[in-house]
Amino acid sequence: MSKYAVTDPSTGETIKAFATFTDAEVTAAVDRADAAYRGWGRVSSIAERSALLGRVAELYRERREELARIVVREMGKPITSALGEVDVCVDIFEYYAAHAEQFLADEPLELLATPGKAVIRRSAVGALLGVMPWNYPYYQVARFAAPNLMLGNTILLKHASQCPESAAAIAQVFTDAGYPEGAYEMLYATSSQIETVIADPRVQGVSVTGSEAAGAAVAQAAGRHLKKAVLELGGSDPFIVLSTDDLDATVEYALWARFYENAGQVCCGAKRYILADEIYEPFMEKFTAALKELRPSDPTRSETLLGPVSSVAAAEGLSDQLQRAVDGGATVALGGGRQGAFFEPTVLVDIDPANEPAREEFFGPFAHVYRVASEAEAIELANDTPYGLGAYVFSTDHEQAMRVADRIDAGMVSVNVLGGEGPELPFGGVKRSGFGRELGRFGVDEFANRKLIRTCE
Repeated sequence: MSKYAVTDPSTGETIKAFATFTDAEVTAAVDRADAAYRGWGRVSSIAERSALLGRVAELYRERREELARIVVREMGKPITSALGEVDVCVDIFEYYAAHAEQFLADEPLELLATPGKAVIRRSAVGALLGVMPWNYPYYQVARFAAPNLMLGNTILLKHASQCPESAAAIAQVFTDAGYPEGAYEMLYATSSQIETVIADPRVQGVSVTGSEAAGAAVAQAAGRHLKKAVLELGGSDPFIVLSTDDLDATVEYALWARFYENAGQVCCGAKRYILADEIYEPFMEKFTAALKELRPSDPTRSETLLGPVSSVAAAEGLSDQLQRAVDGGATVALGGGRQGAFFEPTVLVDIDPANEPAREEFFGPFAHVYRVASEAEAIELANDTPYGLGAYVFSTDHEQAMRVADRIDAGMVSVNVLGGEGPELPFGGVKRSGFGRELGRFGVDEFANRKLIRTCE
């Protein structure tokens, strides 16, 4: 049976299988990507590449409904969220189309003691490999592909094995937008084939979004062959509430940060809720009351907020994590049950710092809740994790909020706000959440040749 298949998590039914590429097909894709870089990537103008990105955005907008329905059946994303994901992709491609001339303009340098001029000129480096996950099948690809196609790099894209239909739909968008053969190559590849691609001297770098284990394996292979890597891996993001003058709004933020988006399967979603003493009881009362009313349901319905997790196997893994955390002393304050791939919203409390299973990343509709007596304790607990992707800080004291944000070990901190993501904002983490940045100006520089050109004029 092929590794690549669409299996609807709502029903467990395998809808369609796709043939894994042969070694010869993978090699041919790398050949095409390298040829496209040496041709189109080196001779096309910034304006031409910008126009292609704009056309991609138009096609995503035109095919919005079709693209959204694909991921509903691939990984159970509620249709409203799936439509929103496509919209975000439109924003990303439009952003890089609009800013290409600005981002790729020569950057003058001030010479200290010698006459003449010097500039930094950004240009493509070659074919790049992307290894992408299932939780945001379109968005993850867009934030990797858009800035690199803007530069003139070419893309080899290995998608998650449960997302072959969306992978093919993305590739078709690039073809229909007018990209030349080889500029964007989709791979239904195995892990061993991916290692071969990384080893190929024509491939200049690799970007991975996925699990810590997947990132470590790819980074090891990339390092062995001296290839640049960008990794966006797991997270255990704290949601810290020290004070609030609108508890209802803060609880609503807390629900959106975890439960109302993608069944909690979000790398930068809130995982650990850290609540000040005086906030704890009233927050938990409202928080759990809202979650009691939230029922996992059919992801094809527009009113559904919480669909299934990505597969029955993923739900079984969550059940195992939950049991091990409870065995370690944690208490289930709400939920814990599941039916197939549909998991109830679940809240864990009484979590001891030594409870290692509870410290793992739970990739589903879970909240781990902690009570703290001080700002210092909140910071210490927030940083007591091997991950460092994002964080949320809520306080009515602006100076306190900024002080806490500064001391959190994370790549991104949102203060008194949710939805702090956009194509202009760099995305990435520290510690075992990975390294490198995507989106914004910083996303352009990860795989750019920032060439110094020095003249005597």
